[in-house]
Amino acid sequence: MRQRAVAATLWSGAEVLLRQGLLFVVAIVLARLLDPAEIGVVATLALFLGVGSVLIDGGLSIALLQRQDIDHVDESTVFWFNLALGAAVALALAAMAPFLSAFFELPLLLEITPVMASTVFFASLGSIHAALINKRLEFRRLLVINVAAAVLAGVTAVLLALHGAGAWALVGQALVTSIATSALLWMVDSWRPSWVFSRTSLRKLSEFGGFHLASTLLEAIYSRLYTVLIGRWFGARELGYYANADATQKMPARLLSGVLLRAAFPLFAEAAQQPERLRRGLQVAVRGSMVANAPIMLGTAAVAEPLVRVIFGERWLPAAPVLAVLCLAGSLFPVQSLNVHVLMAQGRSRQMFKMEVLKKTVGVALMLCGSLFGLLGIAWSQVVAALFALVVNTLYSERLLSYGLRAQVRDFLPPWLAAALMAVAVAALQRAWPWTGTSSAGLLVLVGFGALVFVALALASRMRALSDVLQLVRRSTSAVSKSDEPSI
Repeated sequence: MRQRAVAATLWSGAEVLLRQGLLFVVAIVLARLLDPAEIGVVATLALFLGVGSVLIDGGLSIALLQRQDIDHVDESTVFWFNLALGAAVALALAAMAPFLSAFFELPLLLEITPVMASTVFFASLGSIHAALINKRLEFRRLLVINVAAAVLAGVTAVLLALHGAGAWALVGQALVTSIATSALLWMVDSWRPSWVFSRTSLRKLSEFGGFHLASTLLEAIYSRLYTVLIGRWFGARELGYYANADATQKMPARLLSGVLLRAAFPLFAEAAQQPERLRRGLQVAVRGSMVANAPIMLGTAAVAEPLVRVIFGERWLPAAPVLAVLCLAGSLFPVQSLNVHVLMAQGRSRQMFKMEVLKKTVGVALMLCGSLFGLLGIAWSQVVAALFALVVNTLYSERLLSYGLRAQVRDFLPPWLAAALMAVAVAALQRAWPWTGTSSAGLLVLVGFGALVFVALALASRMRALSDVLQLVRRSTSAVSKSDEPSI
């Protein structure tokens, strides 16, 4: 299991690193070519498109990953169900175009919304292929597929932006991504659906998938609710600033989730009936992920202003304070996700749904209150919500694995505190040498100094989490060489 985990993590890491790296480079180019208001126009659709995507990928598809007794009838049933659902969601969203255009007072949404809606349908064509490739941990195939789609979509978006297409550059990127990804999944993977639809299969998978779908829908709505609040009350430009900060903060989180959680969930599912084995896997994952995530998040918070200035340009500086605050909430992301994935792996979707209802109810209340204080108020509401979610997410880990909040805090607090001290040192250096906050060379100095401080603190304190990571790295070469993953 350890060898498979390391091999899967490495291939998944390579795929996500390349794909997210490409997407981030394209995002930087587009941020310099497009006006914040143009980016904000497309961001107003994030909630509705997110809900559509969850309906396709968040229910029965995830049940295929969780259950070990799946046959081809089950897979085909999910394919046809997702395809029909994708078409229905796309048509419904397209029909909402006049309402959304009037609600946000953005006439361009009347034209953009139907095109963006079609991406949900195109994505549904490849959802089962992606789920099955994930289940088999064949991340080399996903590397080829997702990186190729990202390159095609990125080139399309940049060319459109250079020719003055404005917001349509982002629409083109989304459309090409969905079409190219599904087409490549069909080309690379040999799985094909049968002309069969089983109500028995649907009921079997819905036992897990139904509650998981409801939980994921709540998360999708909550995580994108700010687009509606800011788009309606503050305008497209302010939404562009917040969306840029949110996307920048979430890039490391997407990397971690793509690398760690994608490989962890199938392996957690295999160990679902072995509590001690599952507990140990969760413990190592919590330690290792925080060694990577905490210094990145808290370091980004410390250098938010020079980072935004150097990467995105002066006109994006209003996003810097929002980015700094959101990074505080993002520093706890791995612990949140890992606990949820362990619960999912054990098939406890009902308990997961109860947790999500509680967290999102409190989170929405906090966000509404925060919105009274502008963009920063909404950002700070995310910090408070993250702390509350940490308490809730660890409740079932305590009950089922005897690994609750107190034990997990003991494991992740050393790297978090070291990262916090590093962030303070970086902020002090920036204050002492103001030139470091005004140029790319200065930003590199701040980043290099922060990395040295964190590593020094980790070594001086003999951090256990760092030892876990180093042990995994030492085993990585042999794990990859012994991997029996089929080639492309």
